[in-house]
Amino acid sequence: PQEMRARQPELPKMVPAGPYNPLGARALYLSRDGRDTLYRIHGTNDPSGVGFDGTSGCFRLTNTDVIDLFKRVAVGAKVVVQ
Repeated sequence: PQEMRARQPELPKMVPAGPYNPLGARALYLSRDGRDTLYRIHGTNDPSGVGFDGTSGCFRLTNTDVIDLFKRVAVGAKVVVQ
């Protein structure tokens, strides 16, 4: 997102899949009314950051947990954030 790039302009425009990708092993893209919200539920290449505020509104999980969640959630599933 633009606000993340504003904070860290040195970030690359794209990071290929692999061990250095900050989205980790999987990413679930959250949309509303068919439009991307820019929020994600994703893994991480730095598990020490799980549970801390450090992204642009994403939900960071361990790669093990996000792989498990990815298997259980169907495309189009309703996500409720409280």
